[in-house]
Amino acid sequence: MKKAILLLTILLGITSMAQQTNVKGAFLEKWNNSKEYLVAIAQAMPEDKYDFKPTKRQMSFKTQLIHIEGNMKWLGTTYFNLETVGEPEDLSDLSKEDLIIALQSRFDDIYNAVKAMDAGKFEEVVEFYAGPKSRLQILNLLQDHVTHHRGQLIVYLNMCNVDLPRYSGW
Repeated sequence: MKKAILLLTILLGITSMAQQTNVKGAFLEKWNNSKEYLVAIAQAMPEDKYDFKPTKRQMSFKTQLIHIEGNMKWLGTTYFNLETVGEPEDLSDLSKEDLIIALQSRFDDIYNAVKAMDAGKFEEVVEFYAGPKSRLQILNLLQDHVTHHRGQLIVYLNMCNVDLPRYSGW
């Protein structure tokens, strides 16, 4: 029995390593980690502080989350075959819980679209407002955009004296 468990552990480790060495697998693993960390940050902020913003010219905590969700929707529908669902939704009236559910759903949409896409499609060059980009570059942009705004949200938590969730990006 111990040998079977050891063999299973080794096979799972090899499978995990194989996923990390291809574009799709590496992105999907990192995307799930990004989802987990952003959701933990969104949960950490008390709902009565969701309208907090450090200065008048900056977005509120809640508006940052809405912006992240909207960017994922735009890039997902434009470059990764998510269905377009008409005009952008107004998420500003959502409760903290419902906004977190919307974020989780959008992360899952991107995950599933990327998982279903043929790996060769990531090399395809697409039109982007900043010039032609490969879908791989769009994947990197998706992750980078979440990371950029999540970093701002960490500052907001610190300014509101809220304990930060443990980093889960590994």
